[in-house]
Amino acid sequence: MLSNEHILVTGSAGFIGSHLCQALLARGATVMGVDNFDPFYSRSRKEHNLQAINDSDADDRFAFRELDICDQGSLEDAMNAVNATGVIHLAAKAGVRPSIPDPVGYAQTNILGTQSVLSAASNAGCKRAVCASSSSVYGNNSKVPFAETDEVNHPISPYAATKVSCELIAHAHHHLSGLPIGMLRFFTVFGPRQRPDLAMSLFLSLVSQGETINRFGDGTTSRDYTFVDDIVSGIIESYRRIDAHGYRVWNLGGNHPISLNEMIATIGEVVGKEPKIKEMGMQPGDVERTWADLERSLGELGYRPTTSIRDGLALQWAWMREHEGVANS
Repeated sequence: MLSNEHILVTGSAGFIGSHLCQALLARGATVMGVDNFDPFYSRSRKEHNLQAINDSDADDRFAFRELDICDQGSLEDAMNAVNATGVIHLAAKAGVRPSIPDPVGYAQTNILGTQSVLSAASNAGCKRAVCASSSSVYGNNSKVPFAETDEVNHPISPYAATKVSCELIAHAHHHLSGLPIGMLRFFTVFGPRQRPDLAMSLFLSLVSQGETINRFGDGTTSRDYTFVDDIVSGIIESYRRIDAHGYRVWNLGGNHPISLNEMIATIGEVVGKEPKIKEMGMQPGDVERTWADLERSLGELGYRPTTSIRDGLALQWAWMREHEGVANS
C-alpha cells in the first residue's frame, strides 16, 4: 500500500498517466496530477481520461492542475500544495515520427521539462522520482534482447535522442542532489485509452470500418508490445524500490515481440474482419525491432508482464466500442 505517499504525476491526463493515477489511488496514495493538454491529440479525449480518474476517486485524494512542466515554479507550487513525497514524470512530447519535423519542440519539452521536474522535486523535498524513458533509446542495436547495460549512443530519431538525454540529466541530478531516480524504458504500450495516433488504435478503428491500413515496410519489423496494466505495475514497483538503488534504469516490456504482420493479423481476428493493406515504404526514424531483456526488472522489481497481445487487444477493442462508438460497419 502507498497510503503515506503523496505523489505528483506529470502527464496525468494521458494514456499511461491516467491508468497510473487510478492505480495509485487504489493503493491508498494521494495524487496531484498535472498536464498541459498538449494539442498533439484532442483535449476532450484527455478530459475523458481525467474523468475516469475522478470517477474512481471515492476518497477525494486526487487533485489536478493544468500547467507546463517547463514552468518550474508552478511545478514546485503544485508539489508543495500536496506535500509531495515523490514524483512520477510521464509527460513528454511523444512519438518518433512527429519528432522528425519538430526536433526543437521535442528537445524543449522533453529535455528542459525533465530537468525542470527534477529540480522542482528536489526543491520541494521529494524523496524519490521515477521518469519515463523509452525503448527507442536502443536504436537499431543488433544484439537482442535489449538489456539496460547495452550501449545507447546511437539514437535514430529526435525523440529517441531526447530520451537518452533525459537519462543523462537524471544521472547527473542524482549524483549532485542524492535524489533517488528510476528511469523506465517503456516498450510500445497498448490497451484501453491508447493514443489515437498509435498503430494499434488506428488499425483497430480502420479494420473495423473495412478501410485500408498503411503498412510501412514489408511487415517483418517487430515490436515488444506491452499492456498498460503491466507497465503501471512496473512503474509502481520502481517507485517503491528506487531508494535501494539510487539511480537505476529498468526495461518495462512484454518480452514477447511480434512482427507487424502478426499484429495486423491479430487485429483482424479480434475485430472479425480481414485487414485491407496498402504497402508503404519504411518511415524515417523507425527501428527494425524492439525486445526487452527483463532479467534486471524481474530480479529487482519482481516485474512479470501477464497480458498477452491478443487478450490485451481484445480489451482495447472492447473499450473502443464502449467509449468511442467504434463498431463494425
